[in-house]
Amino acid sequence: MAKFFGNLHLVLVVGLVAAIAVMIHFSASAPLDVNSVFHWLHVFFGILWIGLLYYLNFVQVPTMPSVPAELKKGVTGYIAPKVFFFFRYGALLTLITGLAIAGQNHYLVPALTFQGEGNVNLIGLGMWLAIIMAFNVWVIIWPAQKKILGLIEATDAEKAAAAPRALAASRTNLLLSLPMLYAMASANLS
Repeated sequence: MAKFFGNLHLVLVVGLVAAIAVMIHFSASAPLDVNSVFHWLHVFFGILWIGLLYYLNFVQVPTMPSVPAELKKGVTGYIAPKVFFFFRYGALLTLITGLAIAGQNHYLVPALTFQGEGNVNLIGLGMWLAIIMAFNVWVIIWPAQKKILGLIEATDAEKAAAAPRALAASRTNLLLSLPMLYAMASANLS
């Protein structure tokens, strides 16, 4: 058992097989189609993205000042680069699957232009907040973190300037995640 649970990829494959089995078994009451698969992927990638956003804001960033200097490299050299890989691709894939759902269900343009009826405008607000958040991840946070983590060459002054930019964008995403999650959870659109 320890060997199985020690292999992340194997656990993910078995989890995927289990999910497919559940989808097939319950397909009579929960139709299995492209829309339902994209919803499932959207939720998975969204949990990955927002879960890491919350980990960074609630755990890693507040804890780093108290980590002894000789241990910081363990976080910045090993943990943080992996966190930021899954963080940024979670953001990208959440956005892509969400836009695909809206496009497939014919409310993409009405939602993004706030010209829809009912909850379409609410989901549109959630979509715009997610777009802003994904932009922050890819255009502000990740370029700054590459400098901070030493993944690209940067002077101490450049690293010092990057840190408050990354923090402000990350905290902006934390702030926006709350109304975004409300909009997404409350819209109830297929």
